Amino acid sequence: MELREAITTRRSVRKYKSDPIPEQTVKELLELAAWAPSGMNTQPWLYVVIEGKDYLKDLSDKCKAYLLDIMEELPALQIYRTSLSNPDNNIFYGAPSLVLIYGNQNAFTYPNDCSMAALNLMLAAWERGIGSCWIGFARAFCGTPEFKEELKVPPEYQLVATVILGYPAGPPVKGSRKDIKVSFHRK
Repeated sequence: MELREAITTRRSVRKYKSDPIPEQTVKELLELAAWAPSGMNTQPWLYVVIEGKDYLKDLSDKCKAYLLDIMEELPALQIYRTSLSNPDNNIFYGAPSLVLIYGNQNAFTYPNDCSMAALNLMLAAWERGIGSCWIGFARAFCGTPEFKEELKVPPEYQLVATVILGYPAGPPVKGSRKDIKVSFHRK
């Protein structure tokens, strides 16, 4: 798959086969993610890979409960109250793998750097026929000090991206893009 095709055909996948991704494949994808640019080449990322259907379902439930508990502080999430309250809703869509990308806060550009690493991960996965989706609902809970401590993530690391990976259960929906807004400024 050429880069242009990977960029224009990659979509968020929300329905997965239960087949696990081989550990070696995940490692190779993370190595490609780590080729993302980073400010002053700090490479501030720390990857945590979580697998296991039951654990991920339990983690989904914890993430939803946490968001419902803090929803008053996050008015933009009010529209998701019904979905987050649904016990059958799995925010990880049954994907076999979750990659948490934490960034070292001592690196000034860590949010940008880790976001670019996440995109590299998603494009590299798609090139291999592996779907992905950035799961914003997991960020609040998975970024708590208690959860980071459970995973042995050092306190100076902040969660930036939560990306699920898995083999798509079907073709992704076709995407479209709005006209881009461009302003050239010349002096």
